[in-house]
Amino acid sequence: MKKWGSAVLLAAAVMLSGCSNEKSENEKIEVVATYSIIYDLVKNVGGDKVEIHSLVPIGSNPHEYDPLPEDVMKATDADAVFYNGLNLEEGNSWFDKLMKSANKSGDDAPVYRVSEGVEAIHLESKGLEKQMDPHAWLDIRNGIKYVENIRDGLIEVDPDNKEYYKKNAAAYINELNALHEKTAAELEKIPKEKRILITSEGAFKYFGKAYQMETGYIWEINSDSQGSPQQIKSVVDYIGSTEVPALFVETSVDPRSMETVSKETGIPIKGKVFTDSLGKKGEDGDTYIEMMKWNNETIINGLQ
Repeated sequence: MKKWGSAVLLAAAVMLSGCSNEKSENEKIEVVATYSIIYDLVKNVGGDKVEIHSLVPIGSNPHEYDPLPEDVMKATDADAVFYNGLNLEEGNSWFDKLMKSANKSGDDAPVYRVSEGVEAIHLESKGLEKQMDPHAWLDIRNGIKYVENIRDGLIEVDPDNKEYYKKNAAAYINELNALHEKTAAELEKIPKEKRILITSEGAFKYFGKAYQMETGYIWEINSDSQGSPQQIKSVVDYIGSTEVPALFVETSVDPRSMETVSKETGIPIKGKVFTDSLGKKGEDGDTYIEMMKWNNETIINGLQ
């Protein structure tokens, strides 16, 4: 992917600064979401009243991203921008640079953190203890908070359709509540000594806390230093002290580190799970609900 510096982004934004944001009565709201999961949540609440552009492509890592000129154009014209926060879009400061280039910094350019109100879990690695773990959406109850914040943001920028957004959000929240209850009940059936989830990135802390599972990982958060020999040795030692029957690898990371762990421990990789990205349209996990269903079934089948 070709990289674009902040100067190029700023230049693109300046060229677009003369564009009008005035809309006709029936014109859709233009929304930018930072990655595919937020895109899907906004789509479920916004329905046919919104036109959404997702910045980070499906299957890519939202921790690190190099925005394209199209992203600057979309962000500049957007009526609202929704981002995760909690340290997700902090890598190389790409999101802050993009917002500055798109002139999204004032009250007339709403930028909403969808994780507002979530009880953050902090990282555990030495030197990173003050940083927040961004993967709150893997606890479905936090996904509901995201939906509530998206609903309120859309109502703020488009009050004429308030009841439409409230109705969509209420129906979607009912689905998410049912999925959360089913997930909790099914995972509780797994014997406690086997209820251990080992993944490449330490993205499942919120999931583990919500569904009473221990979690382990090779590296804690995606970065340039992931998958080091020391990290692999550490998780191999941890696995050796447990009765965990399976390992899992995320769809958005290189599987080779986990393959090394599997070879060293003799524990098989029992499936792929979704963390930072949905599946491609028409494939497994292509919505937030389908992603969480897939993870639930894959983990249960692997650990039994």
